Amino acid sequence: MTRLSFNTALLFAPLAYALHHIEENVVLDFRVWRLTYFADNNALTTEAVLSVLMAITFVYLIIHALVANRISAAFVLIFLMSSQVHNVLFHLVGSVVFWHYSPGLTTALLLYVPVNFMIARLALKEGIATWPQLVLYFLIGGATFWAFEVFGPVVLFGGVLTGWVLIFVLTSWHSRKEQGKSSGAPAA
Repeated sequence: MTRLSFNTALLFAPLAYALHHIEENVVLDFRVWRLTYFADNNALTTEAVLSVLMAITFVYLIIHALVANRISAAFVLIFLMSSQVHNVLFHLVGSVVFWHYSPGLTTALLLYVPVNFMIARLALKEGIATWPQLVLYFLIGGATFWAFEVFGPVVLFGGVLTGWVLIFVLTSWHSRKEQGKSSGAPAA
């Protein structure tokens, strides 16, 4: 049997979004629950949010497949920490604090937790990330998720575009630095 790699495990994340969306918006109504307890700062429909999250995830996966380095992997992990791992906390804490089931909690616990645990475990196993880096990614992801909850979609779009640009800038800088080391010339 072929062992699952980090790159292959990443493909479970978009599937988890889709199944989570079914619980949140096809079976139950997360939007009504959210508007009961939080400000209406997100004009995007739940279908739009799902489409945007899946599209962003696939772009991150494509970028990572193209550059395939620890920098691109870091940004994929940060995005998943933000969009999935902290989403688990949102549903769980919201359900407990308001003593009212948050639609999406079941799939967050049954899908987001194991999928992201598997991805993180493989990142550690393959040397893509260290424990301190995963903690840092968790914290950055949390700052992004909670800023999105407070300020709305502008945080998502700004953060993602910044992330994509940084992947290419940092990857280019790192490549030039490595080329300089191998040729004996100072890096530009």
